[in-house]
Amino acid sequence: MLRRGHRGGDHLVSGTAVLLDELAADRNDPVPARLKDWAAVGRPELRRAGILRGAAQSGTVLWAGGLSFAAQRALSALHGELPATALVLPALLTAAGVALRAGLLAAGDTTAARGARVVRETLRRRIIETALPAHGPARTDLDEAAPGRAVDGEVDQLTDWLTGYLPARTTMLLGSGLVLAAIACRSWFVALLVLAATPLLPANLKVIGLGTQGAVRAQLTGIRTHQARLLDHLRGLPTLVGLGAHDEAALALERDDREVARRTEKVLRIAFLSTAWVELLITGTLAVVATYCGLVLLDYLHLPLVPDRMSLSAALFVLVLVPAYFAPARDLAAGYHARAQAAAAAELLGPVLDAAEETDMPSGAPLRPARGAAPPGVRLEDVTVRHPGRAAPALDRIGVRLAPAGCLAVTGPSGAGKSTLLAVAAGLITPHEGRALHVLDRQAVPADPGRVAWVGQPAHLLPGTLRENLLLARPTASDDALLDAAARLGFDDLLTALPQGLDTPLGERGTGLSSGQSQQLALVRALLRDAPLLCLDEPTAHLDPEAEQRVLSALRTLARDRTVLLATHSPALLPLADQVISLDHGRAR
Repeated sequence: MLRRGHRGGDHLVSGTAVLLDELAADRNDPVPARLKDWAAVGRPELRRAGILRGAAQSGTVLWAGGLSFAAQRALSALHGELPATALVLPALLTAAGVALRAGLLAAGDTTAARGARVVRETLRRRIIETALPAHGPARTDLDEAAPGRAVDGEVDQLTDWLTGYLPARTTMLLGSGLVLAAIACRSWFVALLVLAATPLLPANLKVIGLGTQGAVRAQLTGIRTHQARLLDHLRGLPTLVGLGAHDEAALALERDDREVARRTEKVLRIAFLSTAWVELLITGTLAVVATYCGLVLLDYLHLPLVPDRMSLSAALFVLVLVPAYFAPARDLAAGYHARAQAAAAAELLGPVLDAAEETDMPSGAPLRPARGAAPPGVRLEDVTVRHPGRAAPALDRIGVRLAPAGCLAVTGPSGAGKSTLLAVAAGLITPHEGRALHVLDRQAVPADPGRVAWVGQPAHLLPGTLRENLLLARPTASDDALLDAAARLGFDDLLTALPQGLDTPLGERGTGLSSGQSQQLALVRALLRDAPLLCLDEPTAHLDPEAEQRVLSALRTLARDRTVLLATHSPALLPLADQVISLDHGRAR
C-alpha cells in the first residue's frame, strides 16, 4: 500500500508540475523563452537551491515524528507506564529535525541568491556593453535613459522570480513527495485526501497569473514613463522656468506619481487576494483531514473501505505534515506572482538586450590591434542588415571594394544607413545577408573589430580625468606619449587651454570640454590606438568652421598609412576620399 501511494503521489505531483508549465507559458509568447534563456547561466545553482529546500522537508518529517513520538510517550508517562526520561529521545529527534531543516533551508537560500546574482550580473553586463560600447557606435534607436533604468531597477525585478519561482518547482517535486511518502506510511487514506486537493492548485495559480501579469506590466510601464518624464523635466528645467511652465510640469509629475501609486496598490491587492485563496484551499484540506482524524479517534466513523483505527501519535503526525505538504505549493504561488512580475520586466528589458545582442562583437576578437599592422582592404558583398522593429532594411544589398590604405566616404541624409555600413565594415555588426571581409596580404578574412579605431560624433567620454579617457585607447601609455600624440595632430593647445592639463576632471558626456575639444580628444585616442582601419562617423558634425578645419587637418595626419571609412554630411571632408558612396534608405545611389 505504501509503495502504491508513494508512486501515485510522484506521478500526480509530476503531472501537476507539467500542467504548471503548460499553464505558465503561452507558446506564442516570446517572453517565457526569453526568461528561460536569461536564467540559463544561473540554472545549476538555482536547481541546487531547489533540491536543498526540498530536502529540508526531511527535517520537517523528522521533527514531526519526534513530536508525535513525544506526545505518545508523554501520555504513557501520565499513566505511569513510562518514566519521564523516556521523553529524552523524542526531544532529541525533534531538535535534530529542526536543526536539519534550518541548515538545509539556509544553504538553499544562499545557493539561490548566488545563482540569481550570476544572472543579474550577466544581464547588467550585456546592458552596459550596449550603453557604453567598447568599439564603435552606441544604438541611437533606444531611449537614452532605458539602459540606466534597466540596470538600476528592471533587472532587480527578476530577483524574486529567480530565487523563488524557479527553485520552488524543484522543491515542490522533491519536498512534497517526501512529505507525502511519510504521510502514507502512517495513513494511506489521509494521503489520498491530500492528493485529491492537489490538482486544484495549478488552476488557481493560472488565475493568479492572468490577473497579476497585466497589473505588474502596467505598473512597470507607469514607473518607466514617470522616470522618463522626470528626467526630461529636470534637463529642461531652465527652459520650463523661462516659459513660466514649471507649475504645469510639477502638476504633470504629480499626476504621474498618483498613477504609479494606484497601479502599485492594484498589484498588491491582487497579490494579497491570490495568497488568501491559496491559504483557503490549504486550510480547507487541513480541516477535512483534522475532521477525519477526530472522528476516527473518537470512534465515530464507520464507513466501508475507510480506515476507522488510528493512534494519537499517527493522527498528530499526519496533522503536522499536511500543512508541510502544501508549503512548497504556497511558495510556488508566491513565486508565480514573482514570475508575472519578471515577465512584465522582461517585456521592458527585451529591446535593450536585443540591442546588446545585435551589437555584440564576434567572439575571439583581439582587444588591441597589432602595432604597425598593415592597413587592410575592405570588401562588403551584397550586405543586408535589418534592425529589430523596422520593416525596411537599414542596408539593402550593399557592395563595397576598398583597397588597402584607401579612403571611402559615405554620404546621404540622416537615417540613410551610413553608421550601420561603417559598423558592418568594422565587424561590429554581423549582416543578416552577405559578407563583411577584411583583405590582408590578398587574403579575405572575416571583418574583425580588433583592427579598428572608431571616432564618432559626439565622442564617447566617461566621467573621470582627461588622462583616464586617453588611456582607454592605450592603458600603458606614459604622460609623454599622451602629450606627443596630441602634438602630432596639432592639438598642442588642447592641454594647455585646460586648467589642470591631463588631470582635468570630465563629467558625464565630457562635461567640462567644448564640442571641438571633445572631438579633438577622440582623435587623439584614435591615434593612440594605432589601428590599421579607421572608421570616422560624422567627425565634424556640430563643430564651428574653425574647429572643423582643425579636425580636418588632424584627419589628414590620421589617414596616413591607414584604411579609412568616413561617414559625413560635410563637403569639406570629401577631398580626403578615394571613393564616395551615397546612400538613401539603405540603398546605394
